[in-house]
Amino acid sequence: MTRRIAVIGGGENAEHDVSLATAAAVAKALRASGFDVEELTIDRDGTWRRGADALGSRAIGSVAAALGVIERTDVVFPAVHGPFGEDGTLAALCALTHTPMVGSGLRAGALGMDKWATKLVAEAVGIRTAPGRLVAATEITGVEFETDAVVKPASAGSSFGVALARDASELRDALRSAARFDDRILIEDAVQGREIDVAVLREADGRRWAPPPLEIHTTGPFDTQSKYDGSARFSVPADIGDRDRAALTGAALRMFDALGCAGVARIDFFLTDHGPVLNEVNTMPGMTAESQVPRMFAAAGLPYEHLVARLVDAATVPGPTNQGLSV
Repeated sequence: MTRRIAVIGGGENAEHDVSLATAAAVAKALRASGFDVEELTIDRDGTWRRGADALGSRAIGSVAAALGVIERTDVVFPAVHGPFGEDGTLAALCALTHTPMVGSGLRAGALGMDKWATKLVAEAVGIRTAPGRLVAATEITGVEFETDAVVKPASAGSSFGVALARDASELRDALRSAARFDDRILIEDAVQGREIDVAVLREADGRRWAPPPLEIHTTGPFDTQSKYDGSARFSVPADIGDRDRAALTGAALRMFDALGCAGVARIDFFLTDHGPVLNEVNTMPGMTAESQVPRMFAAAGLPYEHLVARLVDAATVPGPTNQGLSV
């Protein structure tokens, strides 16, 4: 019997267009694998569409109509990055309706989206992070420059609002930029190291594994512009030794488990002379065929269409019984 999958894209945040690209690629891959696919889109104003058809003029009515579509599907594939999607919002909707869903549940999504909370969990399981401080957007005028720092919204993705500050003037500009995306801002000491990504997949039988890591090459910070203008270069497998690869993979698996992740996650590190330093965690990473995660799995011999199908096979009903925090 053909399974029907509801792929949800869009969202009410700065990653709307990135999410549309992920959703379109996932839907195409699922159809190529023989699934029946329903495409749902959350517009920037919070209203939902089914394909090109609006499901209502107000958010509450269109959500109700979208639930009617979801009710007729077997699995939800939430391809919404960032707040009001990846942060556990859609996982909560699936949990309330007892609908199997691809990826991490509410708690893992919320913790992974919050970069400050992620740091606290990492430190609890012995994974190094950059020294940092959390400030409110309303208090940025009183923040003084201490050292070269990376400034980022506490809960945002695709590097929106992320900037490197090398002096007091750049710090002020970076804080104002980050405040456009969140009311909490993380200031971290700049880390000197190679940027290495590790992907982790939890299979339907519960086994989780990591493909070869990927290295990001840029002339500056891996910010929004370098992510999407083609200037960044990726190497996969990353040119690292067995010891470093084992350290990175071990830290990624510990982080995946500590947050209670499911499906696939991308864990980003700086590889320093003293070992891995966690950068951040993405519980719904970019998932076009050219995105970092599919490239890593392709290097392990798992093609894009097969990866997407295996994520569907591993879908669960998100809830407290299978999405706990373990530190």
